[in-house]
Amino acid sequence: MARAQSINSHVQALLLERNDWVPNNPKLPVLIYFQAVRYDKVDPAGFFEEIFESNGWPPQWRYGIYDYHHYHTKGHEVLGVAKGNARLMLGGPGGQVLEVTVGDVLLLPAGTGHCNIGSSDDFLVVGAYPPGQSADICREAPTSDQLANIAKLPYPKRDPVQGFEGAVLRYWT
Repeated sequence: MARAQSINSHVQALLLERNDWVPNNPKLPVLIYFQAVRYDKVDPAGFFEEIFESNGWPPQWRYGIYDYHHYHTKGHEVLGVAKGNARLMLGGPGGQVLEVTVGDVLLLPAGTGHCNIGSSDDFLVVGAYPPGQSADICREAPTSDQLANIAKLPYPKRDPVQGFEGAVLRYWT
């Protein structure tokens, strides 16, 4: 059986300011790992799950990305594109448009708005969170308690793709 392999991909950091009702994260940038994972075609989602799990980010789901703007206040989220492609909007309405395809990974700090604005029929993502963190679906301006929760969430101990030497340790300190 083939195994997943994380490769030294190009990582782009994108710091997003608050956008109307979407808080984004004032301290932590979105990290975009282009072509981060190389695998065969047997079970691409399984390969993402293996890599995330081996780096301490237990996989939680396989699905797409919602077609409405939302963010999370209870967890940082990693998204691995296992099949297809999509155009995503990051940062809330009128935000940054990003095209993703198989092998790409997005690391969204808590508070980051995201929305699928168009995808292939086979678009599939694997989602994971650091231990003890989870996704709540927020579609309105955050309360003061939610903003406080975003600010106090602990940083992950390892990068979900690159482990102890990864980009999260360079950009999220």
